[in-house]
Amino acid sequence: MLGPVGAEAGDAKAGRQKLTTCQGCHGLDGLSKNPEAPNLAGQVESYLVRSLAAYKSGERKNESMNIVAKELSDEDIADVAAYYASIQVDVLPP
Repeated sequence: MLGPVGAEAGDAKAGRQKLTTCQGCHGLDGLSKNPEAPNLAGQVESYLVRSLAAYKSGERKNESMNIVAKELSDEDIADVAAYYASIQVDVLPP
């Protein structure tokens, strides 16, 4: 199972509008300015959905994320995941 039962692919455009809380740690562009927060840009959408759902349920523990995720609906989770997954990341070898 990739996400909540009955969940459909999220709307990236709607997700961008819902990032007020997320961008404080993860950045609007998904590139974290906070060394304690991971980059989310280009992550696999289903991974982001599963992770947010696990924070929401308390299965996955992080003081900040558990609080933030509890406020998200399944639609919010899908939309935010779709937005961050839609950001293209170019990897350049050293």
